[in-house]
This record gives sequence, C-alpha cells and structure tokens, in this order.
Amino acid sequence: MSFDEMDVDTIWMDGEFVDWEDAQVHVLTHGLHYGTGVFEGVRCYDTDAGPAIFRWEEHLDRLYNSAKFYEMEIPYSRAELTEAAVELIDRQGLSSCYIRPIAFYGYDRLGVNPDGVPVQVAVGAWPWGAYLGEEALERGVDVKVVSWRKYSSDMIPTNAKTTGTYVNSVLASQEATNNGYVEGILLNQEGNVAEGPGENIFLVRNGELYTPGLAESILGGITRETVVELARDLDYTVHTDATISRGELYTADELFFSGTAAEVTPIRSVDDKQIGGGGKGPVTDALQSTFFDMVETVPERYDHWFRYV
Repeated sequence: MSFDEMDVDTIWMDGEFVDWEDAQVHVLTHGLHYGTGVFEGVRCYDTDAGPAIFRWEEHLDRLYNSAKFYEMEIPYSRAELTEAAVELIDRQGLSSCYIRPIAFYGYDRLGVNPDGVPVQVAVGAWPWGAYLGEEALERGVDVKVVSWRKYSSDMIPTNAKTTGTYVNSVLASQEATNNGYVEGILLNQEGNVAEGPGENIFLVRNGELYTPGLAESILGGITRETVVELARDLDYTVHTDATISRGELYTADELFFSGTAAEVTPIRSVDDKQIGGGGKGPVTDALQSTFFDMVETVPERYDHWFRYV
C-alpha cells in the first residue's frame, strides 16, 4: 500500500508537527547525497491495554549510538522524541503502526565531511502490516543466498543503523525478488551467513536455536534480542554467537527471520532447497505464537518492553 492510500496526514519534523505533504527537505541535503542519516523502525501494537510502542527505549539507545559514529549530535532529547512519537500516534488515531525516527545531516553545503552541517530530525508513523506478507507468517518464504556480501565492521560500523549502508540491502533485495524469491540472505566477507536485507536469521537444529553473532557483520536486532529472551524463557537452548555456513542453511530443521518489520517469519526454502518440512516448523511456531500473544496481551514479566500511548 502506498502512502497516498493511507489515512495519515502528519509528520513531526524539527520540533513541530507539519502536514504530511509539507515534510520536505532541500535537494542539496547532505544526507541525500552521502547517506549520512541514522534511523530506526519501531512497531506500536494494539494491546489489550491500548496502543503501546514496543521496545522504544532500546530503539532510542541504538539511534543515539548510531549517531555517535558519524559525530552527529541529535538536537532533541530522548524525552522530546518520545513525546513526538506518542503525540503523533494519538493525533492520527493509530492503534497499531510502524514508527520511523530519522536524524540526518541537512542543508547547508556539500562536501563529504559534514562538519558544521545542521542535523535535522523527523518522526513518521503509519499503518504497516506483515512486512513479507500475511501469508508468509504461516506458510513461510522462499529465499536465496545473494551474490552481494555484507560489508564488514572494519569498512562501515555494522552495529549502526545508517541510511547509506542500506544500499547493500537494496541490492540484495533486488537480486532476490528479480529472481522470483521473496527475500535474500547475505553472507559476510568470510562466506558465512550474516543476515537478510532487513532481518536477522535464526537456525533450528535438534531443538536448539543458533543465530549469527555480532562479529559476523550483523546488525544487533532488537527483535533478535527479544526472540532470544522468549526462547530461553520457553527453555530452549540458544546460541547467540554462532558461525553458520551456507551449507548449514540447507540442512537446517527450521529457519526463520526476525525483525521489527518481519517480526517472526518462517523460511520454507533456500536456493530452491526445502527446509525441514517446507513450512513453519514447531520451534518457529512456538516462538511466533509467543511473540504475537505477548504483543496482544502483555504478560507482566514483559510489560517493561512497552511504552503505552
């Protein structure tokens, strides 16, 4: 669904609420030319206790930490961004939505070094369903290992969520979809499994979970952390510093993606090779059910993950 088809009309930008169509930047904005922006993707769920932003504080942590790499001083406090997001959701009457905070070097002059260029900040919110499709949550997705590699942390910080680095993800996604797959998987420079274009990946073998460690050139996903904690609470053994070869994907009992957008999405095939039974496996099903039950009826033990609107 395009933005024009959505019932949204407001953006918070540089300290004030503006009409959706007026939230614009100059064509010579530094972030447009050099990719010097940091951002987050956050979900607000319609829980039994009302709309609640999921793990907002952790997303803010990563936003501000990402900015540090680029010597970017975000000119608004955490409290101001929180107030902006909450009011934005309330103003537009959204019960569940996707929230996009972004900070970027703005308009002043061009030149690779942004020293002295002002930082602009915006927050948008809009309805967004299952990222890879509602059907994918049940049936799983067909994916391929793409030819593009994930950049390593000695090239660009892999633990920063930076706008410019997502050209790597765009290339991976385009290659996968242009070849008839729903999503791609990127290997790192060593040829081991890194992640999807916008998702972390989990492998299930003999009832235990494995996910690539931070040293494998992945973004430390907040949904990844959530799945790890939920799995351990369900008494699964989880290996969070795994090194996974491409071949191990093909022989896995189960595979699934995790991410703010993808949530918990099963993978039914890789490179046309069926994974397990070719659908959603029992471990994936248990974790997916636990996740969606949690964001609908929030258990007390996880209440601290939610910021109610």
